[in-house]
Amino acid sequence: MKMIVGLGNIGTQYDETRHNTGFMVVEQFARDYHLGAFTHAKVEAVVASGVVNGEKVILVKPTTYMNDSGRAVKPLMDYYRLDLADLVIVNDDLDMPVGKIRLKTHGKSGGHNGLKSIIQYLGTDKFNRVKVGIDHPKQGTVVSHVLGKFSKDERPAFDVAVAKAEDALADWVKGEDFAHLMNDYN
Repeated sequence: MKMIVGLGNIGTQYDETRHNTGFMVVEQFARDYHLGAFTHAKVEAVVASGVVNGEKVILVKPTTYMNDSGRAVKPLMDYYRLDLADLVIVNDDLDMPVGKIRLKTHGKSGGHNGLKSIIQYLGTDKFNRVKVGIDHPKQGTVVSHVLGKFSKDERPAFDVAVAKAEDALADWVKGEDFAHLMNDYN
């Protein structure tokens, strides 16, 4: 069983914002692999699940808001008795341009509060991640940038990044080693 957690903020006011990049990736994955609608779980998350390439997959969108994502991830890991190797977190990254993705097997939060919360709740930073670039703000604050939507000019590059992230996740679900996938996708 594999669990893919997309990070974001719950609520229609956050739909399609840069900070909801993780949500957008798992939503696209659910559509493309026909995993159905996201429904409420017993913990603070909505989930969609099904079988992809012979592997049971659970897609997760925490409903805790970004800064407390670990509060949803840890109970799901415990409930499904998953190893860290069976977890991937998908998040936005200010330090990469729109259109770029980067896979990582471990590391600090890089200032990302969602990752910081997950590291705190799991007690480790050794978990797989797919980071999707949202770029630094050209003007204004970081908060207004991450809570803003992609411009019409940025959207095509972002859509390419979502497709690349989805391909990497599908390869991982098929059984490809995550560290090997880093060589293919980074």
